[in-house]
Amino acid sequence: MLLKTPIYFWLLAGLWACQAPRISQPAIPRHQGLAKFDTIGLAYERFGRPRNEAILLIGGTNSQLTVWPVSFCERLARAGYQVIRFDNRDAGLSTKFTRAAGPDWPAIGAALQAKRPVPLAYTLDDMADDAVGLLTYLAIKKAHIVGVSMGGMIAQRVAYRHADRVLSLVSIMAGGGKADFPLIAKPAVLASIPPPGPPTDTTAYIQREIKVWQVLGGPRYRTDSAAIRRQVESDRMRSYNPQGYERQGAASMAGFYAGRQQQLQSIRVPTLVIHGSEDPLVLPAAGRDVADHIPNARFELIDGMGHLIAEPWLDKLADLILSQTKQVLP
Repeated sequence: MLLKTPIYFWLLAGLWACQAPRISQPAIPRHQGLAKFDTIGLAYERFGRPRNEAILLIGGTNSQLTVWPVSFCERLARAGYQVIRFDNRDAGLSTKFTRAAGPDWPAIGAALQAKRPVPLAYTLDDMADDAVGLLTYLAIKKAHIVGVSMGGMIAQRVAYRHADRVLSLVSIMAGGGKADFPLIAKPAVLASIPPPGPPTDTTAYIQREIKVWQVLGGPRYRTDSAAIRRQVESDRMRSYNPQGYERQGAASMAGFYAGRQQQLQSIRVPTLVIHGSEDPLVLPAAGRDVADHIPNARFELIDGMGHLIAEPWLDKLADLILSQTKQVLP
């Protein structure tokens, strides 16, 4: 099944954590910076007071830190937390791996089928280590880790690779337990998204991104195409890195098929797994499977939500995250 899956399904630009635009003015302290450690730099923004307990937000494939709306970050910060959103490696204003070769998709598919090491520029384990490197740079000993889609799989890895740095875990719209779930939950639905065009065709890119958001939002999400266009154009002006999106897509696909039941079972921090009932990309059953493998994890299915951090569900997501962070004893 894997080798028959069209490549562009693996590489839906902005797919693994798109967000609907929401205009908001910062009302609390906000700091921007570039954290440099090891051989990379990660662009980040911090909301709230640095002395407060931290919530680290990890985005998905090809998403920039803007995937987490300012209003959403402020909502969490007003509850008494410092909130950090950042660009993963190879996205946004963080280090680009321009010297790395593009993914060799046939070789990657063959390696996954044969359960051999996958040839990648980097892995989700590397990206999990990046997240912890950012915490260290910011002098944060422990944090609540929240990730969406690929970011959810990264967050899971942070929780079992760096358990001493994690207060709680929230995994949103992410699989990663069993390796036999389909990569695409609803192939017929996602088939309406055209494959990526030439990197130089920005008009086609913007049109495709709008379509991605509309499809991933699910049948009950009513989009504002003009607002989405403004956000897509703003993100493109901030950073446009199609080669990085392919490298992230390869790492994400390999991570999805990793099959990490034993590692998930080792997680001991309070864990919440969130999924949308209308997710066309990752089966809700894949999210439930993650919760089933993490001891004492709870699973929340949000009715009507697709594979999108979008306006109709922002308050619900914030409430769930805050309910999780408050379970942790000081």
